[in-house]
Amino acid sequence: MGRRRRKVVKVQKKKLPKFFLCPKCNQQSIRIEILDKNGEEKRAIIRCGNTNCGYTRELSIKPYFKEVDVYCQFIDEFYGA
Repeated sequence: MGRRRRKVVKVQKKKLPKFFLCPKCNQQSIRIEILDKNGEEKRAIIRCGNTNCGYTRELSIKPYFKEVDVYCQFIDEFYGA
């Protein structure tokens, strides 16, 4: 007499996206680069990979921002909210 085996449930971790939606050309082509500079000020470069769009923007960000936070700040500034 043995016990029944328990069903193993694997929980997948969600990953942060690497490409974001471009508000100008509506394609999943925005890529964000975070530049580390000496001191507290960090810069982020936002580029659209679509050859027809070619949108580029540079923002100053807080030291603890990740790519998703930079994208949210960019969208807020793009739409003027």
